[in-house]
Amino acid sequence: MLISLQIENFALVDQLDLEFGTGLNVLTGETGAGKSIVLDALDAALGGRVTVRAIRAGAERALVEATFDLDPSLITWLSEQQIELVDDMTLVCSREVIAGRGTVRSRSRVNGVLVNKQQMESLRDRLLEITAQGQTMLLGQPALQREWLDGFGGTELIQQREKVAAAYSATQQALQALEKRRQFEQQRLQQLDLFEYQAKELNAANLQEPDELEQLEQERQRLSHSVELQQQSYQVYQALYQNDSGADACADLLGTAEGILSDMLRYDPQIQPVLDLVSDALAQVEEAGRQINAYGESLETDPERLQAVEERIVQLKQICRKYGPTLAEAIAHSQRVQRELEELSSSGQSLDVLEKNYQERQAELLRDCSRLTELRQAAAQALEALLVRELKPLAMDKVQFKVDIAPSQPSPTGADRITFLFSPNPGEGLQPLSETASGGEMSRFLLALKACFSQVDSVGTMVFDEIDVGVSGRVAQAIAEKLHQLSQRHQVICVTHQPIVAAMADSHFRVGKQVIDPAAGKKGRSKKRDDAPDAIGQSSSEVRTVVRVALLNEQQRREELAQLAGGKSDQDAMAFADSLLAQAAHARHTIAQSATQSGRMATKLPSKASRSKTLQSQG
Repeated sequence: MLISLQIENFALVDQLDLEFGTGLNVLTGETGAGKSIVLDALDAALGGRVTVRAIRAGAERALVEATFDLDPSLITWLSEQQIELVDDMTLVCSREVIAGRGTVRSRSRVNGVLVNKQQMESLRDRLLEITAQGQTMLLGQPALQREWLDGFGGTELIQQREKVAAAYSATQQALQALEKRRQFEQQRLQQLDLFEYQAKELNAANLQEPDELEQLEQERQRLSHSVELQQQSYQVYQALYQNDSGADACADLLGTAEGILSDMLRYDPQIQPVLDLVSDALAQVEEAGRQINAYGESLETDPERLQAVEERIVQLKQICRKYGPTLAEAIAHSQRVQRELEELSSSGQSLDVLEKNYQERQAELLRDCSRLTELRQAAAQALEALLVRELKPLAMDKVQFKVDIAPSQPSPTGADRITFLFSPNPGEGLQPLSETASGGEMSRFLLALKACFSQVDSVGTMVFDEIDVGVSGRVAQAIAEKLHQLSQRHQVICVTHQPIVAAMADSHFRVGKQVIDPAAGKKGRSKKRDDAPDAIGQSSSEVRTVVRVALLNEQQRREELAQLAGGKSDQDAMAFADSLLAQAAHARHTIAQSATQSGRMATKLPSKASRSKTLQSQG
């Protein structure tokens, strides 16, 4: 239960200390008086979104602090988070908001200990639930209807949905692995075909020596010029060794020179080196003559070999163009192709294994979704009966309500499409809620829905911001009584413009704006705590508007109800206010008797200690 709320420099609030009581707490005031600012501050204290506008103009920081009673579950949570208990056994949630350059930064604390966003969200779910203005506009959203049904279904349903989410994730991972493997298999087969073709072509080429092409080019030159080479080799033989034309050959001339030098050697030993050179030259010429003669005799014309060489050259050049450009590079490519073939032929995890794994994951997902559907159907039946029962006292005696659960494709939230079907009038068929209900009916539907949740939810405080908008008369009275019924199980804080609702309050607060003009004297100034920070840049003579909240006594309540009902505190309006208070006292007595009686005949509800974080954050 919320004990108190302290606000400093938040929006139009300079300093505000509020103490709330048990039961139904009502905030009233003119439109724009600042009622929503109080609720925004409470939301901010529990981790809600804040902007630069949250900080009062002229100040650099804002501070909100909400104090709650402790219960066993909160004590357990504090122990789990290693946060110590304070001496008065309360839980204090504070939020400091600091202005930056066009942005804000904030720090959240629980009992003075800094906590992160996730911790604050977890704690918020245990403390209160805020039903904000305009939330009825979201009632027709199928996703939100599914969340509400699941939250009503209880812990088992929420756990089953988490199981479905995990199974869906595993199925998607298995499918991605399978698709990736299928793509790889297609690429592998394409690569395998390509490499097999290349290997066949390269193996047929029988590549061995990197210089084979150069050798073949030389052989082709020799074979294509064999006749010419024979003729030229004979000419060389004649010039070196034996000339058929009668002229002296080189060997003959060297022989003559050798004989002359031998004669000269007898007279002069210095001739010996020259004689040796000529003798060596003669021997080399004679050997060259013999070799060229043998070469010429070995030459033969071989057209078949020439054709084979030319064909081989064409083959190798084609291989080089495709896999080269050199024959050495083509041989290296051939070796790589062989290695790739070996790797592609033994390619890791088989496609069959992955397909089997995907089918198993998909079957598991479908089983989990089927179980989730069963739990939703059971929750839907309980919600249908309970919601109709809660709607009937809200001037909707003939209302019909059904939760339609239709099959859909599996998703992280299951395989169901949830639609709330609604018929407020006899003889009218069930239609989707968003297409049938009026604004006032939406408000009552939302209130009844919250009443259903309150019976399975351990949250201590329920906050309603103008839940009675768009209704009047008998319907407003029914809403007032429903809020009071809720306040028997939970602390309820309600912002309202309805005097009938305000009359049912256990604690009634009036919210209003006040202009502070220092020039007019101290009258009207708000009291400032000694430890409250001064507003930066605020002149002592500056005129400011502030929000003030007052807890009303009985006489003040009469005046406030008169103002709400008639717009002025004249005799008739005061008489009407008295009648409202008397009517409210009678209604509270009747509700108390009914609550005692219904406690003996409680409707069986789904087992649930608290709703999930997502559901409560969405209201």
